[in-house]
Amino acid sequence: MDLTKLEAFVCVMECRSFSQAAARMYVSQPTVSAHVAALERELGVKLIIRTTKEIYPSEAGNILYDYAQRMLKLRRDAVEAIRSYACDMSGYVTVAASSIPVREVLPGLLKSFRARYPKIDVELHEVDSKEAVAQVVEREAEVGFCGTRMRAAKCVFEEIGEDKLVMIAPDIPKYKKYQRIGFPVRLLERERFISREKGSGTRREMEAFLKEMGVDAGKLQIVAQSDSNEQIKEWVREEKGVAVLSQSVLDDPAGDAGLLSFDFNSTRLRRKLFILRHKTSDLSPAAQTFYTYAKAYGSQKKIND
Repeated sequence: MDLTKLEAFVCVMECRSFSQAAARMYVSQPTVSAHVAALERELGVKLIIRTTKEIYPSEAGNILYDYAQRMLKLRRDAVEAIRSYACDMSGYVTVAASSIPVREVLPGLLKSFRARYPKIDVELHEVDSKEAVAQVVEREAEVGFCGTRMRAAKCVFEEIGEDKLVMIAPDIPKYKKYQRIGFPVRLLERERFISREKGSGTRREMEAFLKEMGVDAGKLQIVAQSDSNEQIKEWVREEKGVAVLSQSVLDDPAGDAGLLSFDFNSTRLRRKLFILRHKTSDLSPAAQTFYTYAKAYGSQKKIND
């Protein structure tokens, strides 16, 4: 039973006029008449008795009027409850995120989200990309953020941002000569290399880039690896090797104290940042609200950028 037809019927009952009911509903009189006629055909009874002087309900009309009022009230109550729920949403969300989304996306996102939904608490687990995916797969976290798309059949990945990778080297004459011409990618095989840990999205994307450029990542002279960007920067300053990191981990877009940055002969090496959820598990209302908000936030940020 169509609620629009019921609303037209109730308006006619209350106004005792098709024209006044039409004015209240902001539609034409023929539309109201058509709704009531369709309802009568559906139920197989006459609901409104019309004479030259007045209209009034039939017995069946009086019975339906009582139910119709309750049905329309239930619809209004449902709408109000959902609106109230959206405005007064409360709950708890567990989020697993790798280091670059934690640094690049989440500070602004969480600040904006908390201003809109102050009663939703977000517990953030900072891990590498591989672990972020694993926590979503194992349902230890409802929402994840990572810097690479991984083969996880149980997860849905959606792009939420973008990141740029650069090579960093110690600020010494050996590397300064490449500042104007760019650092040749082929020379990486000759360098001592400091890398992120194996589960890192940065490492995964760096290896994919090198492969695309004809460099065998397996031939890199990896002398150290760490899950800490700050530790890697410190090792580079100490001239232990070079590294590939996100541009966002440098304090200054032009570089960091004691470091030089290179973007591979002006090639803009960019990788996508993703938000993910479990493919088959329903998110809790609070988590669904956060997930939807995060995707909208990411889309808006890309437009503004």
